[in-house]
Amino acid sequence: MGKRVVASYCTTFLKREMLHIYRQVRSLHDYETFVMTKALQNGELFPFRDIEIIPKPPSNPLRHGWLKWVKQRPPIVYRGEYKMLSNLLERRGADLMHIYFGHTGVHLLPFIRRWHKPCVVSFHGADVAEKKDIRDYAPKLRNLFNAVPLVLARSRSLADRLLTLGCPPERLRINRTGVPLDEFPFVRREAPRDGRWRFMQACRLIPKKGVATSLCAFAIFQKEFPHSELVIAGKGPLQSHLEELAEELGIVAKVHFRGFLSQAELMELYANSHFFLHPSETPPDQNQEGVPNSILEAMSTGLSVLATRHGGIPEAVEHGRCGLLVEERDFVALAASMKEIARSPFAFREMGALASESVAAHFEQREQIRQLESHYDEAVALAGAEERVSRPAAAVIKERFPEQVPVE
Repeated sequence: MGKRVVASYCTTFLKREMLHIYRQVRSLHDYETFVMTKALQNGELFPFRDIEIIPKPPSNPLRHGWLKWVKQRPPIVYRGEYKMLSNLLERRGADLMHIYFGHTGVHLLPFIRRWHKPCVVSFHGADVAEKKDIRDYAPKLRNLFNAVPLVLARSRSLADRLLTLGCPPERLRINRTGVPLDEFPFVRREAPRDGRWRFMQACRLIPKKGVATSLCAFAIFQKEFPHSELVIAGKGPLQSHLEELAEELGIVAKVHFRGFLSQAELMELYANSHFFLHPSETPPDQNQEGVPNSILEAMSTGLSVLATRHGGIPEAVEHGRCGLLVEERDFVALAASMKEIARSPFAFREMGALASESVAAHFEQREQIRQLESHYDEAVALAGAEERVSRPAAAVIKERFPEQVPVE
């Protein structure tokens, strides 16, 4: 008997910040997978051998208008996506589909309800936020939860948020994203005798990442340790604002915006840094972090983390052991934490070693992939049991009402 096949559905494959998804799809062991996507991005960063581009359906304005305005069918029906997806999955022999991101699951909900195989949907952070561009997003999420056998969350904090949104607890599973430890070896660091502390943060430059808090805290720290430096790796819409803030704080010569770095450049930055900053914060729409990949990578190399009690961060960073945590947006407390570790060379060395050990114990990639594939097995088994129970009723309905077939 061959391996089961899971279709990995990601609307765009793959944005730079979605490295964790790439690691999952390329590392499956007991399942074969192919990627389904509408758009390819960053193929040089995320090469994958088996990708199915979902074609745009042929235009049929009359049928489109009839289904949209008269029958009021959902977009996946009136755009003609349903039949294409069904044919593609049938041709590839998929046993189940893993849908990445909750808002994608909402779009695919009519298909999920009609497809004869199971789907699982994984949530990653931004998809638990309020979605002004999706009408009735919260009620649609509840419908989605009840249409799939399992819902996956990257962290306990995301799972708690999904429970408040109406996810049945018996369908919810934690699916942490792992780190390939061999790619992020431990580096033993010593405290600099000349006070040249090197801090870094690696992230998209968006409000959720709290980079402004990092800059304000570093400005305070730098007054006591004037030879210290801060490197920020990443790009985003806030870059010009953050550069202006660094200038206003008088630290522009000590802060270096490096943009997106290659994996080799990022590894060099990890190795040459002393601390990793990541003071994430919750924006008004309730967007939140799962467990940031960059935190796990940094910890694996032996960097202690200075961050906030936000989202899934406390699930990776044990306060006082792997780093120090403060409340969101509290740059004064963050600066005090930075000074606290800088003044204690023993704590600095010990926290870095414990951070690396913690990632190895709780976020090793092969173990997380094993757990993911066990969730796939469970979803297939649950769907099979449900089908066996419901098949007689479905057969009766089909016999009595053969004209009631779904619109494709």
